[in-house]
Amino acid sequence: MKTLFEEIKASIKNNADHDRSFWRPVLPWGGVFTIKAGRKAVSCTPLYVEIKLKNTCTIDGFLMLLYVILRENENFPRELSHYLGREFVDCFLQLMDSYNFTSVKLLWIWDKMEKRQYRSGIHKASLEIDLFGNEHENFTRNLEHLMATIQESYCSNSQCPTRFQEKHMQTVLINPPHEIPHGDLIQMAVDELFCSKFELCEEVGCGCLREYSARIFCHGPPPFVILNMEQWKSEELAYVPYYLDLSEQK
Repeated sequence: MKTLFEEIKASIKNNADHDRSFWRPVLPWGGVFTIKAGRKAVSCTPLYVEIKLKNTCTIDGFLMLLYVILRENENFPRELSHYLGREFVDCFLQLMDSYNFTSVKLLWIWDKMEKRQYRSGIHKASLEIDLFGNEHENFTRNLEHLMATIQESYCSNSQCPTRFQEKHMQTVLINPPHEIPHGDLIQMAVDELFCSKFELCEEVGCGCLREYSARIFCHGPPPFVILNMEQWKSEELAYVPYYLDLSEQK
C-alpha cells in the first residue's frame, strides 16, 4: 500500500484529470474517533465513546502542508524535531502515511493546542470538539517559538530615555504596502519587516534618528516560515515569488 505522500506525488505527476482527482490540498473535514473503555469502566459492558470533530478547516490545510514539508525534505523531520519533539514528528508522519486523518487531528489538538483554543462538550454520549476560529488561532499560534523574531534599535540621542529597544514578534506578520508599486510586493513587505533601517525616534520630545538592526529569528532560521498576511487583498497576491530572501536566508 502506498503512503499518502507517494499517492500525492503520483497524482501530481499525472496530467490526466481523472487520475489527479485524488489530490486535495487539505485533510477531509471533521472526523469521528471511537474509543473502547478499559476494564476499569463503571459498566461491565464494553462502552464505546465517540469523539466528534467539528469545524476542523482551521487546521486541515496546515496539517497537510506540514506533512508535505516533512516528507519533501529528508532533513526537515530532524530539524523540526527540535521544535515539535521527536515523538510528535514520528507519530504524526506515521499516522499521515497510513491515512489516519482523525487521529492526526487529535494528536495536534491534544499535543500542541491549549484547552482554551477550542470548545468541547458531551452530546449524546459523544465528546464533541469544535475548532471554530481561524488558522492563526488554531495552528500558527502554536508555532510561535518557531517563528519568534527580534529586532534591536538604538537612538542617536544619548539622552533618549529609551535609547536601546528590543522588538519581539511571535509571528511573521507582514503588511501590504500603502501604495502598490511595481515589483515583488511580498518581497518588499518582507524586506520592510526584516531589513535594517533608520527612522525617526517615536519617544516624546526626542525626534532624533533611530537605527534598527536586521530582524533575526530568536532560535535560528526555521526549516519553513509561515507569513501572516491577514491584511492583504486577493488582487495584491496576483504574484507569489518562487524564492524569498528572508533574514539572510532564501
